Amino acid sequence: MASLPGPTTPSVPRPAATPGLVDWGVAQRVAEWSLARSSVPASYRPEALADDFAELTAEAEGLVAEATGLRAPSPARARVTDRAGWVRANVASIQRLLGPTLVKFEAQRSAAGGPAAFARSLPRPLAGAGRAVSGAQLGLVLAWMSTRVLGQYDLLLTEDFADEQDLVYYVGPNIVALETRYGFPTRQFRLWLALHEVTHRCQFTAVPWLRDHFVSLVDQGLEPAATDPRRLAEAVRRAADEVLAGRSPLNDAGVLGLVASPEQLEALQRIQALMSLLEGHGDVTMDRAGAAAVPGAARFSEVLRERRKQVHGPAKLLQKILGLEAKLRQYAEGERFVNEVERVGGADLFNRVWRGPEWLPSLAEIRNPTQWVSRVGPPPAVTG
Repeated sequence: MASLPGPTTPSVPRPAATPGLVDWGVAQRVAEWSLARSSVPASYRPEALADDFAELTAEAEGLVAEATGLRAPSPARARVTDRAGWVRANVASIQRLLGPTLVKFEAQRSAAGGPAAFARSLPRPLAGAGRAVSGAQLGLVLAWMSTRVLGQYDLLLTEDFADEQDLVYYVGPNIVALETRYGFPTRQFRLWLALHEVTHRCQFTAVPWLRDHFVSLVDQGLEPAATDPRRLAEAVRRAADEVLAGRSPLNDAGVLGLVASPEQLEALQRIQALMSLLEGHGDVTMDRAGAAAVPGAARFSEVLRERRKQVHGPAKLLQKILGLEAKLRQYAEGERFVNEVERVGGADLFNRVWRGPEWLPSLAEIRNPTQWVSRVGPPPAVTG
């Protein structure tokens, strides 16, 4: 049976037909076509789930604020959606985040002689790629991801369609399926999920500089290719040489690593370090803030860690190509960083990461927390 539409499915506008390298409308249609064959649990009731998460998200905010000291300036808004609704929300979010850069890329491509001239500069397998193909590929990827994700915080990137941003999403069919499969107590499990997503919202709304810093890193990662499309072709050729030499460019940056210049790779590594920090902090907080309210947290955490590993065959390859394996490592590496820093200097030392971009750990420091501790100075003195 197809995913159930309903009052909790977001009314995200259909993607506009803007210029660029991706046909966003095709991405959405392909994803919806792919998901038309997916099933939802018989016990999935979106209205009841929406009522639960409205209450539990508010409860989670109080617990997160108490555990971290991060207080959002406004209450979080919870939205339960089906898989197709999650795809629509993410197509819109990706378009808002990447759209301006992709439009710039298209302008530069036209200035260089148009699509035909640009295609001649690319390796033959890429020469026939077009907006529709890119859109279809994105749609298939999002459709697959929508069957795995449980929750997500949608960052407010622009004041346009502000009502459809700054939302905490919960993908109802996936949550109910997991609860049914493992016999989870529903209220506990839903509160536990809310703690993680609300933590991400607090990170981006209670730390004034973090949102703009994140967006600037994305711009830096894409800017070289946007301003000089010929560098894309050169980067692909360079990546091919890496593969022929027996080295994989996919380990950390996924498919972006195939087309990244040295400047882009540096920005991508900074993004990866930031996401490792945020995901690790989210995992630590959801366990710590829910210690009393969620007695089953340890079991939930164990099941989800195993679930992240249970991907095989073509799906495993897809994870590697997209860099999702790197994202899965982010949880573990980020959690180790938080725990090790707090072991040395407590929460006061860790909370220095929120002071400004220069206080953020690099990717090397995420993987070796003692380097970050040495760089930021001695831990706070203990008085007594």
